Order: sequence, then C-alpha cells, then structure tokens
Amino acid sequence: MRRRYMDAMALVRRYGKPDIFLTMTCNPNWDEIRQELYPGQTPQDRPDLVVRVFRAKLEELKNKLLKKDILGKVRAYVYVVEFQKRGLPHAHFLLIMEGRYKLTCPEQYDRLISAELPNKKKYPELYKLVVKHMMHGPCGALNLNPECPCTKGRPSCKNHYPRPFHAATLQDNRWVVPYNPHLLRYFNCHINVEACGSIKAVKYLFKYIYKGHDRASIVVSEADKNGDIDEIKQYRDARWVTPPKALWRIYGFELSKNSPPVKQLQLHLPNMHMVSFQAAQNIERVVNHEGVEKSMLTEYFEANRLHEDARSILYRDFPEWYTWQKSQNNKYWRKRVRDTGGQIGRIVSAHPAEGERYYLRVLLNHVTGATSYEDLRTVNGEILPTFREAAERRGLIEGDNTLDESLTESTLYEMPSSLRWLFATILVFCEPSDVRGLWEKHLDAMSEDYRRSNPSKVAAEQLVLIDIRNMLQSMG
Repeated sequence: MRRRYMDAMALVRRYGKPDIFLTMTCNPNWDEIRQELYPGQTPQDRPDLVVRVFRAKLEELKNKLLKKDILGKVRAYVYVVEFQKRGLPHAHFLLIMEGRYKLTCPEQYDRLISAELPNKKKYPELYKLVVKHMMHGPCGALNLNPECPCTKGRPSCKNHYPRPFHAATLQDNRWVVPYNPHLLRYFNCHINVEACGSIKAVKYLFKYIYKGHDRASIVVSEADKNGDIDEIKQYRDARWVTPPKALWRIYGFELSKNSPPVKQLQLHLPNMHMVSFQAAQNIERVVNHEGVEKSMLTEYFEANRLHEDARSILYRDFPEWYTWQKSQNNKYWRKRVRDTGGQIGRIVSAHPAEGERYYLRVLLNHVTGATSYEDLRTVNGEILPTFREAAERRGLIEGDNTLDESLTESTLYEMPSSLRWLFATILVFCEPSDVRGLWEKHLDAMSEDYRRSNPSKVAAEQLVLIDIRNMLQSMG
C-alpha cells in the first residue's frame, strides 16, 4: 500500500493535484442482484453475487470516466477498492484532468457537480434517487440523531453536516452529498462526486498505511473439561475480513490501479545494487553471470553516454522517454517509439541518515547528462570525493533550507510515523539551527494520524512529542 501511495504521489508530482474525487458504493438492491436471488435469499446471503455485480458496475464506471469522458478528458487517475464493516464494497477514484477540463471556478463545478435537491415535479426520478442515496443524516448536530456514527462522542458531525444554504456554489447545501446527476441516474447507487482542493485526498485513499487493516474485538466462549472459562482467552483482537472482501480476493479482482503506470527507479551506490537469485543457485555463478553488474542506474549512465538526446532528461523522468529492457543476458534503456506519456518514473526514497545514498538521490534529482558516478561528483572540472560535497558545491544543500525541503518532500510521500522518524533523525545527525521553525512548519503533517482519532490538537501534539522523544532515546 505504501508503494501504491508513492506511485500515486508520483502522478501528482508530474500532472498536478487531483481535480475530482469520486466514490461509488455498492447498492445491494440493484436489479442485477435481486433478480438472481433464490426464494428466501437476501443479498447478504450471496456475497459472490454482490461482488461480481459491483465489479461489473465498476468496469462500466471506468468506461464512462476514461473512454466516454463523461466528466472530461482524464490525464491520469488512481482508484482503490475498499470494504465497509458491513461488507459492501466501494471504490474511491481520484481524477487528474487534462488542462482544458480542469475545474477552476464555481461555474465549472456546477456543470459537473450538484449538491441540492432537484425540482420534484420537473425531475421526479432524480429527486427520488437523491433522497434515497445522496442524503447525509440527519445526524446529531441538532439532536436529531445523537447515536449517528458521524456524531457519536463528538459535539457535532465530523463531516460538517448540515451545511449552510448558499444560492451560489460555495460549498455543499445542507444535508445533500455532492453528486453528478447523470452518474447517479445511470448507476442508481451512492456515488459522491466532489472537486478536489488539495493533494490530501491521495492520503485519504491510502489511509490504511497508518490506520491499519480493519480490526474487530470478538468474544470466543469456550469452557474446559471442568466447565471453567478463561476470561483472558475469551477475547481475541482480529483482522476483520468480510465475505465480500474474501470473495473479491478469491476472484482475483483488482484492489487498486493507477494510470499512467509508475516505474520505480533503483538507487544505489557503486557496486551496491540488488541482485535477485533463487536459493538453489550457485552464488559464484550468479556473481559471474553476464550482465549482473548492470542496473537501471548504471544503464542510465550508459544511455547518457550513447545518446545525446538523453542527456537533457533527469533520471526520474527517464521512463517517459525510454523503456527498461531486461532479459536473461542483457539490460538496457531503449528509446520509446512514441515521444512521451507511456510511463512515469520515481526514484525510490532515501533517508538523510543513509548518508551518501541520500546525497546521490539529491544529485540525481537535479543533474542531467551524467555518464558515471564520477561524473556526478565532478563540479567545474574537479572530481570531489563524496556525493555530499558535490551536492554542497552545486548549491543543492544549504543548512536548514535543505532540511526543510527534505521534510516538505517527505510530507508528500511519507506517512506521519515516517515523518516523525525523519524529524528525529534530523535532530540527531543534521544539527538544524532553527528547530522550532521546522517543528512549527511540519507539525500538522507529523500529527495527522493522531488527529484522526483525537479531536484535541494539544493532545495530538503531545503524542507526537512522546513519539519523537522515544525515537531520540533509541538512537542514543
């Protein structure tokens, strides 16, 4: 999941923030499900039928969005399939639109998204669908339903309903969840369509990276031969796998996908690349095998040496213009037949505590045309002994500015726990001059997971401080 999240962020880096967030939830009362039930059965009795119909609907939604351009031309997308506690599947889509189809003003929002009850006399069918599928609550904000999950234990609805009425498009109207009228009528299910305001929606898609899998506490009543019950063994903390989720995996349906595809680019110091082999293979033969010394990075250097037009392309952008070819005896980058757009690249992450590997990554993200490691370390005709010195000489790392940039970049790619570890590492190894400035600027990102489950900002901040203190102690 972490790799998929970073792939999604690579698309954001390349094409900009998502424009549309769309969620489709399975409707167990779809005709395609009801018509296939045996007498006396309910949809809950047929998880196989539920997931197969939902998957068919999902494929039709993808056809509407990506081929028929119902919301406009899509440049890049990512989606994930999740399962509610009661078992029903739902899919979250993030769409990055092509330039002319990007949503930039309220007038454009209104062409695709509605957040109001339609005229009951003029559009009776659409009115019924909105009331049935697209109403939130009523929840407990006005003591209408204090037991509603979105309000339970909170002074108001966590989703900010009911929202104030507005004659013009500013935000959603009262209890209505934003929707697209055409998609709602076509699919007859809860299908939420919203305009994205930031890249935080990407983290929402992959929230299970730090939230963890769905879990449940269950009670197992079991007595020994004397009739005694061990109350400690009664309780089990277990992962929650519902029948539809199990069937989805058994059928081998996709849980997530992004397009264009993202290529992970290897990052390693000289002669320290990974070589895969089977346990039964002779190590000496593996080491002496033809082409074993080649990697994506070494062949990037070779491509720069052989092809003049490659020398203006950064390593991270190389997959857009060249394809990685790998056979049993050879590895190399081959120029694409089409100019661009086939694949996006991203260099695997490196931590400042890794030293030279981290500074190698800094250089690769800024320097084009290098034909060797020595070439990367060469500045103004002088071969410097380390990648760090080369990065300093090029002005790529300068005190706290570099540390701030490192934390800012990591905020896009990493989860809060990783950011806290990075902050602790910076305190130990990098000697920042303005610790408070770094702390205040990146606190929100470092506390995001704690704030999800703790409404108190002060309490979340204290939990972050405790985490960092423990990390510092483990480093000492």
